[in-house]
Amino acid sequence: MQEAEFRAWLQANGANTEAGRNTRVHAVKTIERKLPELGSPFKTLAEAWTNDRFQHLRERIRQMRQSARDGDQDFRILMPESQKPFGRLSSWNSWLAQYGNFLAGETNSHMKDADRIRQYVLEYYIQPARKAEQQLVDVLVSDVNRALGLNQAWPNICQALAGKMFQDLAEVPPPERIGADQSSATVFRFDLSDVSLGWAEAELRRRYGDPIADTDKMVGFALHDDRQVALQRDVSGTQIWIEDTGTSPHISSVRRYAAEEPRHSNLPGRLKHRLSRRHKPRAVTLVKIGNPDELRSLLDWYESHQPLNGNPPGSNGEDSVQPTNLILFGPPGTGKTYATAAEALRLCGEEIPEDRGELMAAYRRLTEAGRIEFVTFHQSYAYEEFVEGLRPVQQEEHSAGFHLEAEAGVLRRVARRAETSTGSGGPAFTIGDRQVFKMSIGEAANPDDAHLFEEAIAGGYTLLGFEDIDWSDDKFANRDAIINAVKAHGVIGSGEPNAMSGRVQMPFIFRNWVKPGDIIVVSKGNSLFRAIGEVTGEYQFEPREGGDYGHRRTVRWLWVDRTGVSVSEIYSRNFTMKSIYSLVREDLNVPALERYIASQQTSGTGGAQSFVLIIDEINRANVSKVMGELITLLEPDKRIGATNELRVRLPYSRDIFGLPPNLHIIGTMNTADRSIALLDTALRRRFSFKEVPPEPKLLEKAEQATGLPLVNFLSAINDRIEYLLDREHRIGHAYFMKCRTRGAVDAVMRDAVIPLLQEYFFEDLSRVAVVLGESKGGGFLNFRQIKDPLGEGDARDSWSVLPSFTEDAYHRCVKPDSVVQLLEPATQAAE
Repeated sequence: MQEAEFRAWLQANGANTEAGRNTRVHAVKTIERKLPELGSPFKTLAEAWTNDRFQHLRERIRQMRQSARDGDQDFRILMPESQKPFGRLSSWNSWLAQYGNFLAGETNSHMKDADRIRQYVLEYYIQPARKAEQQLVDVLVSDVNRALGLNQAWPNICQALAGKMFQDLAEVPPPERIGADQSSATVFRFDLSDVSLGWAEAELRRRYGDPIADTDKMVGFALHDDRQVALQRDVSGTQIWIEDTGTSPHISSVRRYAAEEPRHSNLPGRLKHRLSRRHKPRAVTLVKIGNPDELRSLLDWYESHQPLNGNPPGSNGEDSVQPTNLILFGPPGTGKTYATAAEALRLCGEEIPEDRGELMAAYRRLTEAGRIEFVTFHQSYAYEEFVEGLRPVQQEEHSAGFHLEAEAGVLRRVARRAETSTGSGGPAFTIGDRQVFKMSIGEAANPDDAHLFEEAIAGGYTLLGFEDIDWSDDKFANRDAIINAVKAHGVIGSGEPNAMSGRVQMPFIFRNWVKPGDIIVVSKGNSLFRAIGEVTGEYQFEPREGGDYGHRRTVRWLWVDRTGVSVSEIYSRNFTMKSIYSLVREDLNVPALERYIASQQTSGTGGAQSFVLIIDEINRANVSKVMGELITLLEPDKRIGATNELRVRLPYSRDIFGLPPNLHIIGTMNTADRSIALLDTALRRRFSFKEVPPEPKLLEKAEQATGLPLVNFLSAINDRIEYLLDREHRIGHAYFMKCRTRGAVDAVMRDAVIPLLQEYFFEDLSRVAVVLGESKGGGFLNFRQIKDPLGEGDARDSWSVLPSFTEDAYHRCVKPDSVVQLLEPATQAAE
């Protein structure tokens, strides 16, 4: 190994002590020295990294740790005298991953923030805790943010620590999240007690004690109410069988089976026997669990015996979807944008939690999956951003030229998702720890290759070109064997083949890296994808007439759209020209990918999924200019599949476009900016309107906390504004909702409410004084008269905001001394 360089790299990347560096170097040198005993086909770690990124070695060390729990001494290959190998083996795996980062040339200056976060928490939390034999370690997000000098990167830190990549790096189960979802106060608690147990099995053991059955395929537990639950070990992901009470919880991937179904051949014998002997056989539910929170929720649900509360609107049982076009309108601060989250969940067929935190968590989940889109209109917003526009695109991967290409705007993108959603009643699909590969099936731009894609979809498999050589022999698990075969029999390309040659690398990945259960995303050029499938079989060689494309893997196609969808929907970068490669997990939008898969699962009874586009401040843009001809398509009877279905040809792409019925549109409108009467008539006719007025009664908690009469105060000033102006300029309750002290209320008045009133009354503070219940100032405002310096005219009134409001300012506003006296100057000004 490159010891001196690795030591310098460790020091530059956080291993500050000589002892710490020595420990890591010793571990890596030991692994390299023991490569033959670890079953590695490579002579050096550098060679192992080049060929499989330490995949074989890290899995071998994981197996060592697992077998050590059962008393096996295999771990002594690396640690001949160790008495506590569990934590050390996890650390050694992490240090091996660090050596991989070193070989890849990654340094702090080159690392992305997410990599730095993972490396820091591993170095300063996980590994010291293991050395001290701690069972739990807590990581406070704000501490990590401060230590790394990040700028309020709470979401990035939370995402990095909750992700599968950190769990693999640190050899830890998914953490428990304590506190807020994503904030500086969020705490991640990692369990280091026995990482050799899977997190699902550890949770089941914690709840139900020792298992009643434990085999290579299953581990079963007895619930507290004479039912059983079994964790299946011989599948990818986390899969639970559980005796049912007749209904199933709405969680992740759920399938229910009657007791007599042949599917029960997969069940543990003891559970199968119990089911067959019941007088009234219960059903069995198969659930695929994505994370510990889902497992805990599932078990809590079964233990409480709570049935479902029926189907939510828009879910199973509804044959058709009626599109909704709704605008929430009201004065500023009434919670219009706040209310869109609940409206969006309702339209998506979700239950609306009473707790705001739970509601927003569900909202974020649907947003990440692409079922909810949010956009804010403004004066500069244009058709090109909303519908479609032209953007420059590089001609080729290594070319300096470019051409203009039509790019879909937010409306087209969400409409396409809705249109390609054909069914939501089947089970949800969970990516879990599956690998996801990008794959090309022929050249999308070459008409001669079009039949390859259609053949693959119809036949239930995927195809790869690159040499007509059968790679089925076990020896081709080694890259060198493929290189030698290409040298001897290859006919593609020129030059000496090596490990990085496409004719070697692509077959090696296709044969060896791709496993049954993994996901492939089929590209259409570098910017679109057109199919998603689950690999179901091992490598096969099926020679074709005329040669080429003889390499095959069977695939269950989960989603197909021959038109293609922008890769940005599921991946943060464009595809490359390589025929097959693994997609970077961090750049993959897993919820969106799962949503695409679920959108075409038609095994259930539900219709297409619903999608929602939220347009905040819809009245601030030139609506007719932004929507153009598409404003006609908004009407329910003009949607795709409706009686008067209408489609238009778009100006840039020349595509034919229509709006699907399962796309709902919610707008918000601040009436202080523009009255409904001034809205574009075409828009008014196509939307229904729901007023969101000020609700002073919602301030009761704030009133109790501050000791101020906020309910009556807000009612009083709004009555005066409505009298002097109109009801569209009232003040919303949201301004004061979070106030818990007198100082907070004063700050809202000084910084928000009084400046807004000044704007309403064109800086005429005498009228603001009327609204605040002051004829001559004294509560919020100061009043004085300025004499004519020439002594020739009358004195003039001068108003200003007091630096500190008087103690009784809010009470005086509610009960002014003289209403007549207050309204007199306002009436005179109006005249």
